[in-house]
Amino acid sequence: MDDNWDDLADWWIREVRDDQEYESDVHLILLGLLPDDLGVAMDLGCGEGQGMRLVNSDVFGCDLSLELLRRAGAGGRVAQAKLPDLRWLGDSVLDTAYAVYLLDLIEDHDRFFAEIARTVKSGGCLVIVINHPVFTAPGSAPFADEDGEILWRWGRYFLEGSSTEPAGEGQVEFFHRPMAELLNSAKNTVGRARIIERPVYLKGFNFFQIRSRRESFIPCPGNDHDTNFRILFN
Repeated sequence: MDDNWDDLADWWIREVRDDQEYESDVHLILLGLLPDDLGVAMDLGCGEGQGMRLVNSDVFGCDLSLELLRRAGAGGRVAQAKLPDLRWLGDSVLDTAYAVYLLDLIEDHDRFFAEIARTVKSGGCLVIVINHPVFTAPGSAPFADEDGEILWRWGRYFLEGSSTEPAGEGQVEFFHRPMAELLNSAKNTVGRARIIERPVYLKGFNFFQIRSRRESFIPCPGNDHDTNFRILFN
């Protein structure tokens, strides 16, 4: 994750404040996936604390930007961290962890899942909300066919890579992986997983839940076309 987020703090606050989809879509997805009892919970990449205020529970947040953490601190306890590094947390100390619009800012997604597997208790839960990578892949964009129908060009979806995008007066680097790579990384980190496709499509959002549980292994299909997943981990 880039180190310049203090410089981007004002831009990010404006983005969150002015984007109506947070209230109409993203918040509903997050609340729908979180367990009823969060227990000890952490907001990964909490930003200015919108998710912490939404959950309205005993949750603490971590983020790289001190400027954003100053605002998030009004809604709960916060800590500065450069994700995916969670060495400052002990093993099996969390019941719930969640991340909204974070994973494509993390270069080492394997370490991200490994750190969550280490810090979340057996029976705990990780919830991730992201844009489906097909909508953010380098070179992806809408286009119109000869009949005027708007379609989507996949770009370099099946190749891992990164792209630098403008963010206010600065730039942000986004890291792209096809959906199968993310799901397989999450599965392989814990060793056993069950993936359930959820028949819900919502404006290109992809969301999945990772839960640590004791249950038999069910093979995971690497299907890049599915958009909604619920993942249960052993």
